[in-house]
Amino acid sequence: MHSWTDTLRFAFQPVVNLTTQGVAGLEILARPETGDILAEARRDPELDARLAVLAVRTALRQETLLPLHVNVFAATLADLGGLAPLYDVVRGAGRLPWEVTVDVGPPYTHVPQTALLEATGVLRGQGFRISADGVGDGDVPLRLLTDLAPDLVKLDASLLARPAAVRAMRALCEELGALLAVEGVETELQCSAALAAGAQLAQGDLFAPPARLPAADVYVPPRTAGCAARPRSGPSIREFVRPAALLPVTASAGQVRALLTGAEDVSGVLLVDRAGVPVRSVHRSRFLLSMSGRYGHALYADRPAAKLGDAPRTVGVDATAWEVLDVVAVGGRNRTSDDVAVVDHHGRCVGVVRLADLVRALAESRVEEAAGLNPLTRLPGSDAITGEVDRRIADGRAFALSWLDVDHFKQVNDGAGFAAGDELIRSVGRALQRAASGTARVGHIGGDDFLVLTDPEGLGALASAVLDVFWTAGGRPVTLSLATVLCVPGTVSDHRQAAAGLAPLKKAAKALRGASWVLGRAGLPGHEVLRGEDVRGGEPPLRAAAEPGAD
Repeated sequence: MHSWTDTLRFAFQPVVNLTTQGVAGLEILARPETGDILAEARRDPELDARLAVLAVRTALRQETLLPLHVNVFAATLADLGGLAPLYDVVRGAGRLPWEVTVDVGPPYTHVPQTALLEATGVLRGQGFRISADGVGDGDVPLRLLTDLAPDLVKLDASLLARPAAVRAMRALCEELGALLAVEGVETELQCSAALAAGAQLAQGDLFAPPARLPAADVYVPPRTAGCAARPRSGPSIREFVRPAALLPVTASAGQVRALLTGAEDVSGVLLVDRAGVPVRSVHRSRFLLSMSGRYGHALYADRPAAKLGDAPRTVGVDATAWEVLDVVAVGGRNRTSDDVAVVDHHGRCVGVVRLADLVRALAESRVEEAAGLNPLTRLPGSDAITGEVDRRIADGRAFALSWLDVDHFKQVNDGAGFAAGDELIRSVGRALQRAASGTARVGHIGGDDFLVLTDPEGLGALASAVLDVFWTAGGRPVTLSLATVLCVPGTVSDHRQAAAGLAPLKKAAKALRGASWVLGRAGLPGHEVLRGEDVRGGEPPLRAAAEPGAD
């Protein structure tokens, strides 16, 4: 009598990292030759769980080092309270649970949400990563999606025709600390749309169709100039994470050598403890050079590989590319090509980043930023500031957005000449740059207008740097006007709303005599006059320039 497993086969489809253009993982897809076992599995949680275990067991027999994605219905997890056999299979094969992502798929209708959240909590406790699958084409409630707080959200490619929805989901993913993937990508136009909307991962027939053997190569269309969605202030390393080659810290040098010689694209091996925390880092070239010496194999083959490794370089999963460069810069020059391990909040390795990927991306971002610099002050334009405003809003951070300009600048140009006016603008820009320490950003949006983004506590120093200076142009005294809107979490939804709150403050500042500063708070009526005199003589200036940051 034939078992249903006799006619069941599995195919592998790559999950592609759109930044590195490499394979970030393999999704395991059930392909029955007869019948509709998936429809049966939807009704039978025990069968669905057995399918998941069989899928992972099949993938592990392929000896692939890539992370795996296995599909499970939401109802299965809620009914069984987890997938205990899956943990046993993964550990029994010597793999680590955080190398496996459980793609939780619809339908969600009538699934007890509390039971589902408890089950995914069990999987997380074991180390598995969680993906919300079928979002946009399925029935996952938005409230459940946020409670689930997945590591990855998979969108259906049909949503690419609604870019606003994809961008909104990207914003939600940033808030949840999740990556965004698009499934079912079949055309280069869809790939470009996914990139433009901010997706970091994708899969579909465009890159590689499902196949019985894991794909070694994938096709990724070249990036066009308008597709870069990374923040200019420093892209998140989540966009650059590659799969890590992991072995237990007890592995021998012979085991490491077998792994490296069998996979040319592996640049190094991380030796981890049972919890998945990196202990030693083995660099491919240095290791193989040691082993290829006259007595290298005889001396080291059976000895622990850790003796030929170095202390691992690690960064948190929330780090930026610039922070990785800071890590790379520490230590000997011979280690600049080492992979940097990316660890989660438990210290477990979730992948590696390569210096070449970061340097290429940062160079592209600098070229893009340079194209937007103002030729007079060499300061970025408004896009750099508004993009950072949106990131701070998404991160739930308080900030102060300020506008600054020269009073009666046309008269300055007419009376002192445009050369004197240009020199004044350059001088004001330099003063702002000197005062803008830490995370503050300064932008020149044209003419005599500047935008400054700071933390609230940095307002006093900023105001003093430009308002306490006796400015002149061609020997003529000049004053400046400053308007600031303070935004705490929840008061503005995007940079447009912050800018709208700044507009009436700018008008109020220009109505004052002398060097002026007006401050308002987003969502609250009215404003404070911190510098300047009312032209009607009815409102005295307030000098508490440092007080706004105390809120």
